[in-house]
Amino acid sequence: MSEPSLNTVSFAGHAASSAQFKALYAEGMALVEETATYLDGPGRTASKLLPRLASVLYAAESMRLTTRLMQMASWLLLQRAVNNGEMTRDQVLSEKNKVRLDSFNVDRSAPGWHDLPEGFRDLIERSLRLQNRVALLDREIYRPQDATSFSPDNQNAVKAQLNLLQTAFART
Repeated sequence: MSEPSLNTVSFAGHAASSAQFKALYAEGMALVEETATYLDGPGRTASKLLPRLASVLYAAESMRLTTRLMQMASWLLLQRAVNNGEMTRDQVLSEKNKVRLDSFNVDRSAPGWHDLPEGFRDLIERSLRLQNRVALLDREIYRPQDATSFSPDNQNAVKAQLNLLQTAFART
């Protein structure tokens, strides 16, 4: 017996154009602004008072933080363009290849990490959490085959339940 086609709803696609996306967009852009203000003001002052090792780490982490936030802002702007009808999905897919959302980890055990200003470490942590949320949404929207391809040993719980119901109510 062949499996009937199921009509599925892309929750990620709807979430990307919902109030939740608008909140994510606002949070991301606010974090970009907050980080810029910090790095240009209190962060610059605090970095001059750091021990040498922490100062070097601060410089490296501030570049990573800035890069991470710019990559997320780029993704958010592309998604907003799709939502507003300014770009097609295909246009976004070609531009999206330039955006990196998954390669900016932080070594919290690095020498000098605990000497970094608490406000700076907080910005890093918040940017990492936001990066994870954006990367998850990106995978759900633009790589749904990754999210829905399951081996027989690793099925989606809902799909497994639907298969059980089909089997139970199948005509013989």
